[in-house]
Parts: sequence; structure tokens; C-alpha cells
Amino acid sequence: MMPTLSGNIRLKQNLTFRAAARDDVPLILEFIKKLADYEKMLPDVTATPELLEHWLFDKRAAEVLFAVADGKEVGFALFFSNFSTFLGKAGLYLEDLFVLPDYRGQGIGKAMLAELARLSNERGYGRMEWACLDWNEPSINFYRSIGANDMSDWTTYRLTGSALVKLAATGDST
Repeated sequence: MMPTLSGNIRLKQNLTFRAAARDDVPLILEFIKKLADYEKMLPDVTATPELLEHWLFDKRAAEVLFAVADGKEVGFALFFSNFSTFLGKAGLYLEDLFVLPDYRGQGIGKAMLAELARLSNERGYGRMEWACLDWNEPSINFYRSIGANDMSDWTTYRLTGSALVKLAATGDST
């Protein structure tokens, strides 16, 4: 996938996009760890190459898009489809987006979001969504600048680990 960027995105280098392939699993994990380190969550990463290969390429539960500048992968986005009952159609959920520190401030993040928006439109999706840590002011300001609305009236809930197992087995998470 190597689209032309829209005319109002100016980059300091040649930028293209490509979908990840199975042999990119080590690179995907490297990007995940760099993102987790930035978010101060590196100890939480339990993903392995085997898990990523199984879920991304055998099960096709998510997709990865790389931003490539002058032949080097400098950003990645991991996303999957979700569904809006109100819209009656699928949407794109962006789980992770990360640009290497040396390549920030050059429009790569915006170009990646534009490419994901293009892909969403091409697939007929009704929306694009993602979450952002509440302390990440630079990202929040950037998302607002491109017209994204925060969903401050919604709270995200998560079940993981033993609580997820317990609820599935007994119907009681306490």
C-alpha cells in the first residue's frame, strides 16, 4: 500500500505506507515496546513474537500499518474494526500509533491518521476511534487540532487477568 499523500501534508522526507507482513513480527514488537516505554508501561508488555504472529497473521484480529521514510520504518499503527450499533456499520479502532522520536514534528503522525481515514472511507466504515492517556497533552492537542472530539462523557472499563477468568467461569468478578 503506497498511496500519495494529500497536498496539505508536508514532510521532510519521502514517506510511504505499507501493511505489515508476517516476517515483520519482531519489528512490530519493537515498536510496541518503544510505545510502552514512552507511556511508562513497559513492564506491562507481555506480547511475544509467537502471540503477535498468531493473533495478527493467523487469526487476523488486527492489522499493522508502517510509515516508511526513505526506506526505514519510522512509525506504526495497529488497528482493527469495531462496530457501531447506532451507525449500523463498522468502524476503525486505532489501538496504537507511534512515531520514532527522531521523526516527530514532521507530519508523520498526521499522515498516518490521514491514511487510516482514507482506508476507513475505502472500506465504508462510519468512524475512526482511539484512546489517549489523559496526561499526554501533546497528543491530545494534536488530535483536537485535526478535528477529533474527546469522548469525556464516556469512561473506558477493562477486565483482564484473573478478573476476566473469574467472571467467565462464575459470573462474579469480585
